[in-house]
Amino acid sequence: MSWQMELDKFSLVRDSLPLVDAYLQAGLDALGDSTRMAIFQKLSAGPIAVNELARKLPVSRPAVSQHLKVLKDAGLVTDMRAGTRRLYSLNPEGVARLRAHFDQLWTSALTSFQSTVEKNPPGETHAKPAGNRRRT
Repeated sequence: MSWQMELDKFSLVRDSLPLVDAYLQAGLDALGDSTRMAIFQKLSAGPIAVNELARKLPVSRPAVSQHLKVLKDAGLVTDMRAGTRRLYSLNPEGVARLRAHFDQLWTSALTSFQSTVEKNPPGETHAKPAGNRRRT
């Protein structure tokens, strides 16, 4: 009977946890670093090699490689071989995941704003209760 209790406990814990997109969180964490954000922004112009990225940034080539690894592990960057070089570019799936997340946040915020405005239209004034007025 103890295995049944363990299964029930596992089920209760699992059901109470919110669904978290691990790649989304990893992507947000990765972009929290200013150098990785700069690399991400430079990659938006198209595929680029590590050496070219390092020339455009105030960090060493090995540091750029380390940052690219973090971005790749987070699903935001892909790489492909081009002769003796490796070209890095944005991963469309990772970018789409970030965009969908922020679209959802904006939709929620705008819906909330609309609801608030509809409850309190802009031209309405709300009189203060008489007991709260000060005499001058």
